[in-house]
Amino acid sequence: MLKSLFWRINFFRMNRKSAKIGRQLGDGVKSVIVDSKNGILAVDPRDLEVGFKLRKFGSYGLDEVSRINELTTSSSNVLIVGAHIGSIAIPISNHCKNVVGIEANPNNYSLLETNLHLNKSENITIHNIAASSKTETIEFQMNVVNSGGSKRVPKNNEYMYRYDNPEIIDVQAHSLDEYLDEENFDLVLIDIEGSEYFAMQGMEKILANCNTLIIEFLPHHLKNVAGVSVDEFLSLIPKHFTKLTIPSKNETHPIDVGSVMLKQMYHQQEGDDGIIFTK
Repeated sequence: MLKSLFWRINFFRMNRKSAKIGRQLGDGVKSVIVDSKNGILAVDPRDLEVGFKLRKFGSYGLDEVSRINELTTSSSNVLIVGAHIGSIAIPISNHCKNVVGIEANPNNYSLLETNLHLNKSENITIHNIAASSKTETIEFQMNVVNSGGSKRVPKNNEYMYRYDNPEIIDVQAHSLDEYLDEENFDLVLIDIEGSEYFAMQGMEKILANCNTLIIEFLPHHLKNVAGVSVDEFLSLIPKHFTKLTIPSKNETHPIDVGSVMLKQMYHQQEGDDGIIFTK
């Protein structure tokens, strides 16, 4: 009870702070330009997660960028499902051949387009759709305080997902196997706030062809957004992957041991921004 109250108060304060920044800058200011280690990036000044870290510290997710660069070469093709504003896609594009980015949130997509121009990222192709199991229209909520937390409307829409009163819109979603012309990606990164399960259902061919899969693993997303178990989640991981790396624990295990670890993490409410499946 006390923990729940603490988080509600914290979310309330973040929402007030974000709104105050918006009022101070005025309605006409949609983005500010940050010269960061990730690139020259236009960010929403109201964003207190990725945007805040880029503004305050001049970087975001560089450890993740380094891990991806170690798993790719100058000839690699990379697919990023959940490209956000490009803070990961742009720096890794400098170390691989091509990047394809999927971003469902139209506000984030607009910033992503701007950032590709700012950085002259000609080897990145982007699509403003959601990844799902089939072609469909989904309800999607666009968060402001944490724009990277925008997601399809969860099955169990807890306060932690809607504390900033996100606008709910209809978004076109597709199976990426059917939507994309390309099926051969060396590395696939999926970070779409609980919709990973639905995306993987529509990516059977793409996942079967890739050498590395990096995917966000958060127990509350599995439970509340997708409504699936760890076993159901793991059932969509292709059998050719034999190893699982959990960066937050600095551990690599055979896939069977890694699966047990994920179930333990689920029960202990421990997540990881990007677990890594490799051959």
